[in-house]
Amino acid sequence: MSVVIKLSRSNRIYRPNEAVQGKIVTKLSSSISHEGIRLNVNASVNLQVRGGSAGVIESIYGVIKPIPILNKTVEVLKSGKISSGTTEIPFSFMLKDPGEEPLEKLYETYHGGDISIQYLASVDISRGYLHKSLSATVEFIIESEKENLPEKPISPEVVMFYITQDTQRHSLLPELKSGGFRVSGKICTLCSLSDPIEGELTVEASAVPIQSIDMHLLRVESILVGEKIATESSLIQTTQIADGDVCRGMALPIYSILPRLLTCPSIFAGPFSVEFKVTIVITFQSEQSKLHPKSSFKTLRSWHAAESVPLELIRTK
Repeated sequence: MSVVIKLSRSNRIYRPNEAVQGKIVTKLSSSISHEGIRLNVNASVNLQVRGGSAGVIESIYGVIKPIPILNKTVEVLKSGKISSGTTEIPFSFMLKDPGEEPLEKLYETYHGGDISIQYLASVDISRGYLHKSLSATVEFIIESEKENLPEKPISPEVVMFYITQDTQRHSLLPELKSGGFRVSGKICTLCSLSDPIEGELTVEASAVPIQSIDMHLLRVESILVGEKIATESSLIQTTQIADGDVCRGMALPIYSILPRLLTCPSIFAGPFSVEFKVTIVITFQSEQSKLHPKSSFKTLRSWHAAESVPLELIRTK
């Protein structure tokens, strides 16, 4: 015996004002009696604090309760029988019924490191005390209502940046100090989730050959714990801008597609926030870099130069 939930849309993406539709599909070797088929729809913001973040002690790890967004039960069928073989039982429900106030704002689906926003539909076929219930769960994805979204195109907010020895909090290679180093560029810091991150970068001078230029997309997740704010930055993806030494004075394009589910519109809520930023990291060719090929973006060494800019993500029509 098996039961699965099949949603009407293969991408499982819905808007808060749309009906979520699908079918409950059962495959049975013989007919069964049931006491009703119910669909439970739950959504929550799940928060996790890592020990040590922003001075928060490890004892509070896992203490923060999820923030409920949605909790409703839909009766699909009253008690009866399901025949043997394959049976498809249709269902439909609204996330927001007319005039109904949700428990919390219906944030977009997001799978982060310390914060995740998830929408789940679970079916339960109760068969009485003597038989085990049949159940299945499926995740569906929520995006913002189109009526509340700005029209495209959005006004780009381009930020100029410079990378030199003076912009670094750590010392660079001695050869760079004596021979000179300067990189300039620009990048759009207001970006639609359906568009790529775009910009350009120019290596104006570098006394040491360049090994690679990479762009890190980071999420910055903050959680309010008592009177403290625990903040954690984590890497989402890395896009290589250049491999090997590059020509001086030549503009290099920056182009990176945003990954779905790992990103969402920037959120600034009371108990939590989700922000994003990009970090341009330049790695120089040196003997030290060969000895430490796997360096963390959080601990830059003398053979690294970097610059970070905030990135605001929004959903557009």
